[in-house]
Amino acid sequence: MRFFNTTGPVVAEDHYCIPPLQRLNLTEVRRFIRDKRYFVLHAPRQTGKTSALLALRDLLNAEGAYRCVYINVESAQAMREDVEQAMRVILGELASWARLTLGDQFLTRTWSGIFAEFGPGALVEALTRWTEADPKPLVLLIDEIDSLIGDTLLAVLRQLRAGYVRRPVGFPQSVVLCGVRDVRDYRIQSTAENVMIAGGSAFNIKARSLRLGDFSRDEVLTLLGQHTEETGQAFTPDALDTVWTQTQGQPWLVNALADETCIHDEVAADRRNPITAAAIRDAQEQLILRRETHLDQLADKLQEDRVRRVVEPLLSGGDARDFSARDLEYVRDLGLIAGDDPLRIANPIYAEVVPRELTYAIQVGLVEETAWYVNADGGLDVGKLMGAFQTFFREHSEHWVTRFQYQEAGPQLLLQAYLQRIVNSGGRIEREYGLGRMRTDLLIVWPQGNQTHKIVIECKILHKSLEQTIADGLKQIAEYMDRCDAEAGHMVIFDRREDRRWEDKIFHSRRASASGVEIDIWGM
Repeated sequence: MRFFNTTGPVVAEDHYCIPPLQRLNLTEVRRFIRDKRYFVLHAPRQTGKTSALLALRDLLNAEGAYRCVYINVESAQAMREDVEQAMRVILGELASWARLTLGDQFLTRTWSGIFAEFGPGALVEALTRWTEADPKPLVLLIDEIDSLIGDTLLAVLRQLRAGYVRRPVGFPQSVVLCGVRDVRDYRIQSTAENVMIAGGSAFNIKARSLRLGDFSRDEVLTLLGQHTEETGQAFTPDALDTVWTQTQGQPWLVNALADETCIHDEVAADRRNPITAAAIRDAQEQLILRRETHLDQLADKLQEDRVRRVVEPLLSGGDARDFSARDLEYVRDLGLIAGDDPLRIANPIYAEVVPRELTYAIQVGLVEETAWYVNADGGLDVGKLMGAFQTFFREHSEHWVTRFQYQEAGPQLLLQAYLQRIVNSGGRIEREYGLGRMRTDLLIVWPQGNQTHKIVIECKILHKSLEQTIADGLKQIAEYMDRCDAEAGHMVIFDRREDRRWEDKIFHSRRASASGVEIDIWGM
């Protein structure tokens, strides 16, 4: 029986999958190879790049017009900038893949001698001799190219560029470089030359950069449908919508949610039970709590300044932007930000991971008893909870907010950390935030018996007059409550002006919106 794949390339016999070549513009790829072009394929991690390369290799070799070899150069990363040792690793890997893929022993017999003669420059000579040894044109697919570091990466790019003029009889007809980022975005620190070198200048023979996209909605439904077809277990319509909405087609997320639900959920393990939206939501929470490697690697990038410059204004909701076009390209290449406008986190799961990662250390430092905020009938007393946070914020905000790397969004993050500790015990928080929204919207979903209660909390930074901020917020929060079918709403207004006394910042009142909905307003 096949299963959902969350590790490594897909194998059609073992995994539910979308055919990898179906996700490429194969007509364009064939044209580049035919026209002797060198090009780039890039996409975020665990999107399906390696699967696509391996499928392309097998297709070209089966057709017989080319001999095609795939190589992953990540093993040379451990050599750092020791170009000589890294080149030894790369040549050995290339010889192994040629032997395993084509039964070609040429490099196995010759690479060590070529290396002994040419040292760190052996790659260009090895590729030249190997190409000359067989009249059939050679196509080379190089995976994880951007895992190489500094002078090692420069050496590989420059040797490929040096041999370019010898193609196709004396060098590979076509070379595909594959990694997370486009080669134009590489900023390579050369220790030997003591200079920063742009990848575009080191590899100025690139014809085009292709980006492997996420699954479409139809592809998500097709993938999940394969499980239903093989096991008879259906996904409810709400479950299908939830998978698409929460992942926006990110391949690893789609497979991970389905795997967690279909394989590891005790109820869903009985194939007679359909997969529900609630089960998908539970699976999402488990992936986040376990800090799965895919999510953990993404969260780790939040510590980089170029990522912070892009993400921080999204979290704060402000208009100010301190990021450059290159910062934005980098964060989009990571897959953290959507590839189109408006500027936003790529999908709701990442949007949940970002603030929870940034507030994790704060959460574990907060000591709060959940039972204090839960009524005898199991309901959440949000008024009591917000009043307690108001007191906490007054007493501790100066200490806690400064501990955030993302200080512009510090008050909003502190509130989210406070709420997460409480709500984790019985409910969940959904978040909406983005550049220029001038607010962060939080939705608390709290189950109570056979009912589910929804409470909206909107965070705003005081920029205009207090009355104007309240007026704007009442309209916004009423619309959000209507959209979410929420039964209660709270507006939190953070006054960050240093010349204001706490006595003037702290207040609690209740106002009715234009639509008649009553909303609690908390000043801090």
